[in-house]
Amino acid sequence: MKLLLFGTGEYYQRYKKWFDREDILALLDNAREKQGTAIDGIPVLSPKEGTGLSYDAVVVLSFYVKQMRAQLLDLGVPDSCIYHFFDLHDMPFRRQAEYPVKVFGDVAGEEQILLLSHDLTLGGPAIALFHAAELLKRNGYPVVVASMLDGPLREILQQHNIPVVVDVNLQWKTMEEVSWAKTARMIICNTVSYFLFLTKRDTRIPVVWWLHDSSFFYDGIRKEVLRGIDCTNLTVVSVGPVPAGAIERIVPKLPVQRLIYGVADHARRRGECRSSDRVVFVTIGYIEARKGQDILVNAVEQLMPDMREKAVFYLVGQNTSMLAIELKSRLGELPQIQMTGTVGRSEVNRILEDADVLICPSREDPMPTVAAEAMMHGVPCLVSDATGTAAYIRHGEDGLVFPCGDVQALSEQIAWCIGHREQVEAMRNNARELYRSKFSMETFEKNFMHLVKEVLEGR
Repeated sequence: MKLLLFGTGEYYQRYKKWFDREDILALLDNAREKQGTAIDGIPVLSPKEGTGLSYDAVVVLSFYVKQMRAQLLDLGVPDSCIYHFFDLHDMPFRRQAEYPVKVFGDVAGEEQILLLSHDLTLGGPAIALFHAAELLKRNGYPVVVASMLDGPLREILQQHNIPVVVDVNLQWKTMEEVSWAKTARMIICNTVSYFLFLTKRDTRIPVVWWLHDSSFFYDGIRKEVLRGIDCTNLTVVSVGPVPAGAIERIVPKLPVQRLIYGVADHARRRGECRSSDRVVFVTIGYIEARKGQDILVNAVEQLMPDMREKAVFYLVGQNTSMLAIELKSRLGELPQIQMTGTVGRSEVNRILEDADVLICPSREDPMPTVAAEAMMHGVPCLVSDATGTAAYIRHGEDGLVFPCGDVQALSEQIAWCIGHREQVEAMRNNARELYRSKFSMETFEKNFMHLVKEVLEGR
Protein backbone atom coordinates (compact mmCIF):
# COMPACT_ATOMS: atom_id res chain seq x y z
CA MET A 1 0.00 0.00 0.00
CA LYS A 2 1.03 3.59 -0.66
CA LEU A 3 -0.25 5.81 2.14
CA LEU A 4 -0.48 9.51 2.85
CA LEU A 5 -0.97 10.46 6.50
CA PHE A 6 -2.74 13.82 6.87
CA GLY A 7 -1.71 15.47 10.16
CA THR A 8 1.62 15.65 11.96
CA GLY A 9 0.55 16.70 15.45
CA GLU A 10 -0.63 14.90 18.56
CA TYR A 11 -2.76 12.31 16.77
CA TYR A 12 0.02 11.44 14.36
CA GLN A 13 2.14 10.63 17.41
CA ARG A 14 -0.70 8.60 18.94
CA TYR A 15 -1.51 6.50 15.88
CA LYS A 16 1.61 6.30 13.70
CA LYS A 17 2.50 2.95 15.25
CA TRP A 18 -0.27 1.28 13.25
CA PHE A 19 1.30 2.02 9.86
CA ASP A 20 4.39 0.41 8.37
CA ARG A 21 7.08 2.98 7.63
CA GLU A 22 7.73 1.59 4.14
CA ASP A 23 4.06 2.11 3.21
CA ILE A 24 4.06 5.84 4.00
CA LEU A 25 4.79 8.01 0.96
CA ALA A 26 4.53 11.31 2.81
CA LEU A 27 2.93 13.24 5.64
CA LEU A 28 0.54 16.05 4.78
CA ASP A 29 0.19 19.26 6.76
CA ASN A 30 -1.35 22.68 6.09
CA ALA A 31 1.26 24.46 8.22
CA ARG A 32 3.68 26.07 5.79
CA GLU A 33 6.52 25.99 8.31
CA LYS A 34 6.35 22.17 8.35
CA GLN A 35 6.15 21.69 4.59
CA GLY A 36 9.49 20.77 3.08
CA THR A 37 10.77 19.30 6.34
CA ALA A 38 10.79 15.67 7.50
CA ILE A 39 9.32 13.93 10.55
CA ASP A 40 10.55 10.45 11.47
CA GLY A 41 12.46 10.56 8.19
CA ILE A 42 9.22 11.02 6.21
CA PRO A 43 8.83 14.09 3.97
CA VAL A 44 6.14 16.60 4.96
CA LEU A 45 4.25 18.02 1.99
CA SER A 46 1.32 20.33 1.41
CA PRO A 47 -1.96 18.46 0.82
CA LYS A 48 -1.96 19.66 -2.81
CA GLU A 49 1.57 18.43 -3.45
CA GLY A 50 1.05 15.14 -1.60
CA THR A 51 -2.18 14.22 -3.34
CA GLY A 52 -0.41 14.71 -6.67
CA LEU A 53 1.58 11.55 -5.94
CA SER A 54 0.46 8.03 -6.79
CA TYR A 55 -1.21 6.77 -3.58
CA ASP A 56 -3.76 4.19 -2.47
CA ALA A 57 -5.23 5.87 0.63
CA VAL A 58 -5.12 8.99 2.77
CA VAL A 59 -5.50 8.60 6.55
CA VAL A 60 -6.64 11.66 8.51
CA LEU A 61 -4.90 11.83 11.89
CA SER A 62 -6.87 14.66 13.42
CA PHE A 63 -10.29 15.31 14.96
CA TYR A 64 -10.80 18.08 12.38
CA VAL A 65 -11.69 15.37 9.89
CA LYS A 66 -14.74 17.17 8.47
CA GLN A 67 -12.69 20.12 7.21
CA MET A 68 -9.77 17.94 6.14
CA ARG A 69 -12.00 15.52 4.25
CA ALA A 70 -13.61 18.46 2.41
CA GLN A 71 -10.14 19.73 1.50
CA LEU A 72 -9.12 16.33 0.17
CA LEU A 73 -12.30 16.02 -1.89
CA ASP A 74 -11.65 19.46 -3.38
CA LEU A 75 -8.18 18.22 -4.36
CA GLY A 76 -9.75 15.29 -6.22
CA VAL A 77 -9.19 12.52 -3.67
CA PRO A 78 -11.98 9.90 -4.00
CA ASP A 79 -14.07 9.59 -0.85
CA SER A 80 -13.45 5.83 -0.84
CA CYS A 81 -9.73 6.50 -0.40
CA ILE A 82 -10.13 8.69 2.72
CA TYR A 83 -9.85 7.04 6.15
CA HIS A 84 -9.83 8.30 9.73
CA PHE A 85 -8.00 6.83 12.72
CA PHE A 86 -11.39 5.74 14.09
CA ASP A 87 -11.48 3.27 11.13
CA LEU A 88 -8.46 1.33 12.44
CA HIS A 89 -10.35 -1.87 13.27
CA ASP A 90 -11.37 -2.52 9.66
CA MET A 91 -8.51 -0.72 7.90
CA PRO A 92 -7.07 -3.24 5.39
CA PHE A 93 -3.59 -1.72 5.53
CA ARG A 94 -3.26 -1.37 9.31
CA ARG A 95 -0.15 -2.99 10.72
CA GLN A 96 -1.34 -6.41 11.80
CA ALA A 97 0.39 -6.49 15.15
CA GLU A 98 -0.47 -6.40 18.82
CA TYR A 99 1.62 -4.51 21.31
CA PRO A 100 2.36 -5.84 24.80
CA VAL A 101 -0.09 -4.92 27.56
CA LYS A 102 1.62 -3.08 30.43
CA VAL A 103 0.37 -3.71 33.97
CA PHE A 104 1.14 -1.52 36.98
CA GLY A 105 -0.01 -2.88 40.33
CA ASP A 106 -2.08 -5.92 41.27
CA VAL A 107 -4.91 -6.42 38.76
CA ALA A 108 -5.59 -10.02 39.77
CA GLY A 109 -9.04 -10.99 40.89
CA GLU A 110 -12.55 -10.89 39.57
CA GLU A 111 -15.61 -8.71 40.13
CA GLN A 112 -13.58 -5.53 39.68
CA ILE A 113 -14.97 -2.32 38.31
CA LEU A 114 -12.95 -1.42 35.23
CA LEU A 115 -12.59 2.24 34.26
CA LEU A 116 -11.39 2.86 30.71
CA SER A 117 -9.70 6.14 29.76
CA HIS A 118 -8.66 7.29 26.28
CA ASP A 119 -5.36 8.52 27.77
CA LEU A 120 -3.61 9.28 31.07
CA THR A 121 -2.91 12.96 30.51
CA LEU A 122 -4.02 15.54 33.05
CA GLY A 123 -6.93 16.65 30.85
CA GLY A 124 -10.46 17.08 32.16
CA PRO A 125 -12.01 13.70 31.16
CA ALA A 126 -9.08 11.65 32.48
CA ILE A 127 -9.04 13.58 35.78
CA ALA A 128 -12.81 13.08 36.11
CA LEU A 129 -12.34 9.32 35.69
CA PHE A 130 -9.55 9.36 38.28
CA HIS A 131 -11.93 10.99 40.77
CA ALA A 132 -14.53 8.31 39.97
CA ALA A 133 -11.95 5.59 40.64
CA GLU A 134 -11.05 7.25 43.95
CA LEU A 135 -14.70 7.33 45.04
CA LEU A 136 -15.27 3.69 44.12
CA LYS A 137 -12.16 2.60 46.02
CA ARG A 138 -13.17 4.65 49.07
CA ASN A 139 -16.61 3.04 48.99
CA GLY A 140 -15.15 -0.46 49.06
CA TYR A 141 -15.17 -1.45 45.39
CA PRO A 142 -12.08 -3.06 43.82
CA VAL A 143 -11.09 -0.95 40.81
CA VAL A 144 -8.70 -1.04 37.85
CA VAL A 145 -8.06 1.89 35.52
CA ALA A 146 -7.05 1.05 31.95
CA SER A 147 -5.99 3.36 29.16
CA MET A 148 -5.11 3.40 25.49
CA LEU A 149 -2.05 5.53 26.27
CA ASP A 150 0.32 6.10 29.16
CA GLY A 151 0.81 9.48 30.78
CA PRO A 152 1.49 11.43 33.99
CA LEU A 153 -1.84 10.47 35.54
CA ARG A 154 -0.57 6.88 35.93
CA GLU A 155 1.83 7.89 38.69
CA ILE A 156 -0.97 9.68 40.54
CA LEU A 157 -3.18 6.59 40.27
CA GLN A 158 -0.35 4.42 41.59
CA GLN A 159 0.18 6.81 44.51
CA HIS A 160 -3.47 6.14 45.40
CA ASN A 161 -2.89 2.37 45.14
CA ILE A 162 -5.12 2.09 42.09
CA PRO A 163 -3.80 -0.54 39.64
CA VAL A 164 -3.36 0.55 36.02
CA VAL A 165 -3.36 -1.27 32.70
CA VAL A 166 -1.95 0.43 29.59
CA ASP A 167 -3.05 -1.32 26.40
CA VAL A 168 -2.54 0.62 23.15
CA ASN A 169 -4.47 -2.11 21.34
CA LEU A 170 -7.63 -0.52 22.80
CA GLN A 171 -7.28 2.00 19.98
CA TRP A 172 -8.77 -0.58 17.61
CA LYS A 173 -10.18 -3.50 19.62
CA THR A 174 -13.77 -4.32 20.53
CA MET A 175 -14.63 -5.57 24.03
CA GLU A 176 -14.89 -9.14 22.68
CA GLU A 177 -11.23 -8.90 21.62
CA VAL A 178 -9.93 -7.66 25.00
CA SER A 179 -9.42 -10.81 27.05
CA TRP A 180 -8.43 -9.07 30.30
CA ALA A 181 -11.73 -7.12 30.38
CA LYS A 182 -13.98 -10.17 30.40
CA THR A 183 -13.98 -10.71 34.17
CA ALA A 184 -15.07 -7.19 35.09
CA ARG A 185 -18.14 -6.76 37.25
CA MET A 186 -18.87 -3.43 35.60
CA ILE A 187 -17.12 -1.24 33.01
CA ILE A 188 -17.06 2.55 32.79
CA CYS A 189 -15.98 3.81 29.35
CA ASN A 190 -14.82 7.41 29.25
CA THR A 191 -15.38 9.59 26.14
CA VAL A 192 -16.65 8.78 22.66
CA SER A 193 -13.30 7.12 21.86
CA TYR A 194 -14.73 3.85 23.20
CA PHE A 195 -17.54 3.61 20.63
CA LEU A 196 -15.72 0.80 18.79
CA PHE A 197 -15.06 -1.11 22.03
CA LEU A 198 -18.83 -1.14 22.59
CA THR A 199 -19.79 -2.46 19.16
CA LYS A 200 -19.09 -6.07 20.13
CA ARG A 201 -19.36 -6.87 23.81
CA ASP A 202 -20.69 -9.25 26.42
CA THR A 203 -23.98 -7.55 27.28
CA ARG A 204 -24.13 -9.44 30.60
CA ILE A 205 -21.51 -7.03 31.93
CA PRO A 206 -23.11 -3.64 32.70
CA VAL A 207 -21.43 -0.68 31.02
CA VAL A 208 -21.59 3.04 31.77
CA TRP A 209 -20.54 5.20 28.82
CA TRP A 210 -19.54 8.64 30.15
CA LEU A 211 -19.47 11.24 27.38
CA HIS A 212 -17.47 14.49 27.58
CA ASP A 213 -17.21 15.24 23.85
CA SER A 214 -18.22 18.08 21.55
CA SER A 215 -19.99 17.27 18.28
CA PHE A 216 -16.86 17.59 16.12
CA PHE A 217 -15.33 14.56 17.88
CA TYR A 218 -18.01 12.48 16.12
CA ASP A 219 -17.08 13.61 12.60
CA GLY A 220 -14.68 10.71 12.07
CA ILE A 221 -17.16 8.02 13.18
CA ARG A 222 -19.33 6.24 10.65
CA LYS A 223 -22.85 7.00 11.83
CA GLU A 224 -24.18 3.51 11.14
CA VAL A 225 -21.60 2.12 13.58
CA LEU A 226 -22.87 4.35 16.39
CA ARG A 227 -26.48 3.51 15.60
CA GLY A 228 -25.67 -0.19 15.64
CA ILE A 229 -24.38 -0.29 19.25
CA ASP A 230 -26.48 -2.66 21.36
CA CYS A 231 -28.00 -0.69 24.25
CA THR A 232 -28.66 -3.78 26.36
CA ASN A 233 -27.21 -3.22 29.85
CA LEU A 234 -25.68 0.07 28.60
CA THR A 235 -26.16 3.32 30.51
CA VAL A 236 -25.13 6.48 28.66
CA VAL A 237 -24.33 9.57 30.75
CA SER A 238 -23.11 13.02 29.76
CA VAL A 239 -21.32 15.83 31.60
CA GLY A 240 -24.00 18.22 30.35
CA PRO A 241 -26.20 19.24 27.43
CA VAL A 242 -23.41 19.66 24.85
CA PRO A 243 -22.15 16.03 24.76
CA ALA A 244 -25.73 14.77 25.15
CA GLY A 245 -26.87 16.83 22.17
CA ALA A 246 -23.89 15.67 20.09
CA ILE A 247 -24.77 11.97 20.31
CA GLU A 248 -28.54 12.50 20.31
CA ARG A 249 -28.27 14.19 16.91
CA ILE A 250 -26.87 10.92 15.56
CA VAL A 251 -28.85 8.44 17.70
CA PRO A 252 -32.03 10.44 18.50
CA LYS A 253 -33.78 7.83 20.66
CA LEU A 254 -30.75 7.06 22.83
CA PRO A 255 -31.52 7.75 26.52
CA VAL A 256 -28.79 9.99 27.97
CA GLN A 257 -28.59 10.86 31.68
CA ARG A 258 -26.58 13.72 33.20
CA LEU A 259 -23.45 13.11 35.27
CA ILE A 260 -21.35 16.22 35.89
CA TYR A 261 -17.80 15.65 37.13
CA GLY A 262 -16.57 16.93 40.48
CA VAL A 263 -13.77 19.42 41.12
CA ALA A 264 -11.81 19.19 44.37
CA ASP A 265 -12.00 22.30 46.56
CA HIS A 266 -8.63 24.05 46.72
CA ALA A 267 -9.98 27.55 47.33
CA ARG A 268 -8.41 29.74 49.96
CA ARG A 269 -9.95 32.83 51.52
CA ARG A 270 -9.48 35.79 49.20
CA GLY A 271 -7.31 38.47 50.78
CA GLU A 272 -8.15 42.14 50.90
CA CYS A 273 -5.00 43.18 49.02
CA ARG A 274 -5.45 43.22 45.25
CA SER A 275 -2.53 42.41 42.98
CA SER A 276 -3.86 44.89 40.42
CA ASP A 277 -6.01 48.00 40.41
CA ARG A 278 -7.30 46.92 37.00
CA VAL A 279 -10.09 44.40 36.37
CA VAL A 280 -8.39 41.03 35.80
CA PHE A 281 -9.91 38.79 33.11
CA VAL A 282 -8.53 35.30 32.59
CA THR A 283 -9.03 32.79 29.76
CA ILE A 284 -7.50 29.34 30.23
CA GLY A 285 -7.23 26.62 27.60
CA TYR A 286 -5.40 25.40 24.51
CA ILE A 287 -5.35 28.26 22.01
CA GLU A 288 -7.38 26.98 19.08
CA ALA A 289 -10.43 27.94 17.04
CA ARG A 290 -12.75 25.75 19.12
CA LYS A 291 -11.80 27.62 22.30
CA GLY A 292 -12.50 30.96 20.63
CA GLN A 293 -9.60 33.09 21.87
CA ASP A 294 -9.78 34.99 18.57
CA ILE A 295 -13.34 36.02 19.46
CA LEU A 296 -12.02 37.42 22.74
CA VAL A 297 -9.19 39.34 21.06
CA ASN A 298 -11.67 40.81 18.57
CA ALA A 299 -13.94 41.83 21.48
CA VAL A 300 -11.09 43.54 23.33
CA GLU A 301 -10.18 45.40 20.13
CA GLN A 302 -13.70 46.86 20.07
CA LEU A 303 -13.40 48.36 23.56
CA MET A 304 -12.82 52.07 23.81
CA PRO A 305 -9.11 52.74 24.54
CA ASP A 306 -9.83 54.26 27.95
CA MET A 307 -11.89 51.19 28.86
CA ARG A 308 -9.10 48.83 27.83
CA GLU A 309 -6.67 50.67 30.09
CA LYS A 310 -8.80 49.70 33.09
CA ALA A 311 -8.37 45.95 32.46
CA VAL A 312 -5.81 43.22 31.86
CA PHE A 313 -6.51 39.98 29.99
CA TYR A 314 -4.46 36.82 30.54
CA LEU A 315 -4.56 34.12 27.86
CA VAL A 316 -3.25 31.03 29.63
CA GLY A 317 -2.51 27.84 27.71
CA GLN A 318 -0.43 26.13 25.04
CA ASN A 319 0.55 28.95 22.70
CA THR A 320 2.38 27.42 19.73
CA SER A 321 -0.71 26.58 17.66
CA MET A 322 -1.41 28.30 14.34
CA LEU A 323 -4.11 30.43 16.00
CA ALA A 324 -1.75 31.41 18.82
CA ILE A 325 0.91 32.50 16.34
CA GLU A 326 -1.69 34.55 14.46
CA LEU A 327 -2.96 36.20 17.64
CA LYS A 328 0.56 36.99 18.88
CA SER A 329 1.12 39.10 15.76
CA ARG A 330 -1.86 41.26 16.77
CA LEU A 331 -1.00 41.77 20.44
CA GLY A 332 1.55 44.52 19.85
CA GLU A 333 -1.33 46.97 19.59
CA LEU A 334 -3.15 45.35 22.52
CA PRO A 335 -0.68 45.37 25.43
CA GLN A 336 -3.57 44.70 27.82
CA ILE A 337 -3.65 41.10 26.53
CA GLN A 338 -0.87 38.90 27.88
CA MET A 339 -0.25 35.40 26.53
CA THR A 340 1.40 33.34 29.28
CA GLY A 341 1.92 29.93 27.70
CA THR A 342 1.25 26.71 29.58
CA VAL A 343 1.42 26.82 33.39
CA GLY A 344 1.22 24.17 36.12
CA ARG A 345 -1.82 23.38 38.25
CA SER A 346 -0.59 25.37 41.26
CA GLU A 347 -0.05 28.40 39.02
CA VAL A 348 -3.56 28.02 37.56
CA ASN A 349 -4.95 28.21 41.10
CA ARG A 350 -2.85 31.28 41.85
CA ILE A 351 -4.06 32.99 38.68
CA LEU A 352 -7.68 32.24 39.54
CA GLU A 353 -7.23 33.55 43.08
CA ASP A 354 -6.26 36.93 41.61
CA ALA A 355 -8.91 36.95 38.86
CA ASP A 356 -12.07 39.03 38.76
CA VAL A 357 -13.74 37.25 35.83
CA LEU A 358 -13.03 34.06 33.88
CA ILE A 359 -13.95 34.28 30.19
CA CYS A 360 -14.81 31.15 28.18
CA PRO A 361 -15.36 32.42 24.60
CA SER A 362 -15.59 28.89 23.14
CA ARG A 363 -17.39 28.06 19.95
CA GLU A 364 -18.18 24.70 21.54
CA ASP A 365 -17.08 23.41 24.93
CA PRO A 366 -18.86 20.50 26.66
CA MET A 367 -18.24 21.46 30.30
CA PRO A 368 -14.95 23.34 30.75
CA THR A 369 -13.29 22.22 33.97
CA VAL A 370 -11.64 25.60 34.34
CA ALA A 371 -15.06 27.28 34.72
CA ALA A 372 -15.87 25.03 37.67
CA GLU A 373 -12.42 25.73 39.12
CA ALA A 374 -12.99 29.47 38.76
CA MET A 375 -16.36 29.29 40.54
CA MET A 376 -14.70 27.20 43.24
CA HIS A 377 -12.48 30.24 43.82
CA GLY A 378 -15.54 32.49 43.80
CA VAL A 379 -14.74 33.91 40.35
CA PRO A 380 -17.79 34.66 38.17
CA CYS A 381 -17.64 33.25 34.65
CA LEU A 382 -18.48 35.03 31.40
CA VAL A 383 -19.20 32.18 28.99
CA SER A 384 -20.58 31.68 25.51
CA ASP A 385 -23.92 29.90 25.28
CA ALA A 386 -22.10 27.09 23.43
CA THR A 387 -20.44 25.96 26.67
CA GLY A 388 -22.14 23.37 28.83
CA THR A 389 -21.61 25.62 31.86
CA ALA A 390 -24.02 28.20 30.41
CA ALA A 391 -26.96 25.90 31.16
CA TYR A 392 -26.37 26.36 34.91
CA ILE A 393 -25.47 30.07 35.07
CA ARG A 394 -28.13 32.61 36.04
CA HIS A 395 -27.15 35.59 33.94
CA GLY A 396 -26.29 38.57 36.09
CA GLU A 397 -26.55 36.61 39.35
CA ASP A 398 -23.71 34.08 39.46
CA GLY A 399 -22.15 34.69 36.05
CA LEU A 400 -22.74 36.07 32.57
CA VAL A 401 -23.64 34.44 29.22
CA PHE A 402 -23.22 35.84 25.71
CA PRO A 403 -24.30 34.47 22.30
CA CYS A 404 -21.61 32.24 20.80
CA GLY A 405 -19.42 34.06 18.30
CA ASP A 406 -21.03 37.45 18.92
CA VAL A 407 -17.98 39.72 19.25
CA GLN A 408 -20.04 42.83 19.93
CA ALA A 409 -22.03 41.16 22.72
CA LEU A 410 -18.86 39.87 24.37
CA SER A 411 -17.24 43.30 24.12
CA GLU A 412 -20.30 44.92 25.73
CA GLN A 413 -20.30 42.44 28.61
CA ILE A 414 -16.59 42.95 29.22
CA ALA A 415 -17.22 46.70 29.29
CA TRP A 416 -20.07 46.15 31.74
CA CYS A 417 -17.76 44.19 34.06
CA ILE A 418 -15.17 46.97 33.92
CA GLY A 419 -17.76 49.62 34.65
CA HIS A 420 -19.63 47.68 37.34
CA ARG A 421 -16.89 46.25 39.47
CA GLU A 422 -18.98 46.22 42.65
CA GLN A 423 -21.72 44.18 40.96
CA VAL A 424 -19.11 41.71 39.71
CA GLU A 425 -17.70 41.44 43.22
CA ALA A 426 -21.22 40.79 44.52
CA MET A 427 -21.52 37.76 42.19
CA ARG A 428 -18.61 36.02 43.87
CA ASN A 429 -20.60 34.29 46.62
CA ASN A 430 -23.24 33.15 44.14
CA ALA A 431 -20.57 31.76 41.82
CA ARG A 432 -19.09 29.85 44.75
CA GLU A 433 -22.54 28.50 45.63
CA LEU A 434 -23.06 27.33 42.05
CA TYR A 435 -19.79 25.41 42.31
CA ARG A 436 -20.92 23.79 45.57
CA SER A 437 -24.34 22.76 44.24
CA LYS A 438 -23.28 21.46 40.81
CA PHE A 439 -19.52 20.87 40.60
CA SER A 440 -18.25 19.99 44.08
CA MET A 441 -16.86 16.57 44.89
CA GLU A 442 -19.64 16.08 47.46
CA THR A 443 -22.30 16.55 44.78
CA PHE A 444 -20.42 14.34 42.33
CA GLU A 445 -20.01 11.56 44.91
CA LYS A 446 -23.71 11.57 45.70
CA ASN A 447 -24.75 11.43 42.04
CA PHE A 448 -22.04 9.01 40.91
CA MET A 449 -22.47 6.45 43.68
CA HIS A 450 -26.25 6.53 43.18
CA LEU A 451 -25.66 5.75 39.49
CA VAL A 452 -23.23 2.92 40.29
CA LYS A 453 -25.68 1.33 42.71
CA GLU A 454 -28.51 1.48 40.20
CA VAL A 455 -26.39 0.00 37.41
CA LEU A 456 -25.08 -2.86 39.56
CA GLU A 457 -28.60 -3.64 40.78
CA GLY A 458 -29.87 -3.67 37.21
CA ARG A 459 -32.35 -0.85 37.67
